[in-house]
Amino acid sequence: MQRPFDSFVIFAEMRTGSNFLEENVNSYPGLTCWGEAFNPAFVGKSKKQEMLGVTMAMREENPLQLLARMKEETEGLSGFRFFHNHDPRVLKTVLDDRRCAKIILTRNPLESYVSRKIAAETGQWRLSDLKDARSAQVTFDRSEFQSMLDETKAFQLDLQRALQRSGQTAFYINYDDIQDVEVINGLARYLGVTEEHAKTTKKTKVQNPKRLRDKVLNYDEMVADLANIDFFNLSNTPNFEPRRGPAVPSYVACAKSPLLFMPVQSGPHAAIEAWMAAMDGAATKDLTREFTQKTLRQWKRKNKGHRCFTVISHPVVRLHRAFCAHILPTGPQAFGEIRELLRVTYKLPLPVGPIDESYSLEQHREAFLKFAAFVEGNLNGQTSVRTDANWASQSEVIKGFADFALPDMILREETLADDLSRLSDSIARPSARIGTMAGDTPFALQDIYDSEVESAVRAAYQRDYMMLGFKPWR
Repeated sequence: MQRPFDSFVIFAEMRTGSNFLEENVNSYPGLTCWGEAFNPAFVGKSKKQEMLGVTMAMREENPLQLLARMKEETEGLSGFRFFHNHDPRVLKTVLDDRRCAKIILTRNPLESYVSRKIAAETGQWRLSDLKDARSAQVTFDRSEFQSMLDETKAFQLDLQRALQRSGQTAFYINYDDIQDVEVINGLARYLGVTEEHAKTTKKTKVQNPKRLRDKVLNYDEMVADLANIDFFNLSNTPNFEPRRGPAVPSYVACAKSPLLFMPVQSGPHAAIEAWMAAMDGAATKDLTREFTQKTLRQWKRKNKGHRCFTVISHPVVRLHRAFCAHILPTGPQAFGEIRELLRVTYKLPLPVGPIDESYSLEQHREAFLKFAAFVEGNLNGQTSVRTDANWASQSEVIKGFADFALPDMILREETLADDLSRLSDSIARPSARIGTMAGDTPFALQDIYDSEVESAVRAAYQRDYMMLGFKPWR
């Protein structure tokens, strides 16, 4: 019968019981865990500079040779322990290897933090005999704990996402479960070992079995601080919006000046492009467009000291602009099918044909409010309609830019004249005057804006308001 795996890795962190788990794994025939084989400070065990004929220098040059050597020297399955700060080159290799079993060891992060502080204080990182036990009380530091918690959570999420993407699963085990022989036998079966043990190994002893109150000097302060740490991401703004690509073909470069504009759709593009052309005494038709990733790399190499910028608009301004440009009209810019769906299914009070004098301000306000409610559902994946770039979250658009290149500057529409002046100064070019922005038709935003409109747009763009710091428009 073929074994389910050829090797294994134990994903853990400091003070999660990984030494104890390794001892139990090594007690089964055919399983060998080689310790922290890819710890940047040593090889396998503390102070060791070489393992299986592979020195730290050799491992640094090519860590995969140690991975191969461990497999060669093991009768059965070889494995090792891997923490978040170990060699990242190995991480991708083992995560991609479906024949490598993944074991994920976790522990209450507060217990891990306190245990780590005590070990650092006493110098005792492992206990094999109670007579050698050292104890200490430590002081809780909120920022220190938060940093450790953030690192641990980020690593766990990275592991989870990698396994999900590749359709793999892992054997999850908690610190408290290591002393449960039935769980350890289950782990052995997961790795393809049929032999069962009657008890777990007892070489490594629990170092600090006291209550947290007895181990932490500022216990009451710690409890108060923990109340302000968002363990469950309660303040997180859910994001079900589809990821966006870098949209390179939409980028626009000056005719001569080393400036590249990375547009967020439904922004003040015409005014910006006119400004870019005026800087070089050119026409807007002379601007460089239709980039590919290849031609954009060539442009960047050619234009030393170039600057890339984008412009964000207040969500209310931008959504109203998109509404007036693509939903109200029936001309070439209109999204005809979406318009009809909004009119029929979402009950936007829009005429079947073009907008005429019968279309009132009251109708416009109602239609815009219903469009904002539609966009809220659309960004949350609750509609059958695509999330168009003209109303996609600006934070998501900028995140998409980062897949190829980040903008050097993110300018704001409301302060565009001053921002563009600073931008031109950064490339030692005289700035041109920014033209007047074209107004929305048939009605201006200020004619319908109130707290209800603000609230409707904020509901759709909670992430943009939070990430980009927008206040109410008026």
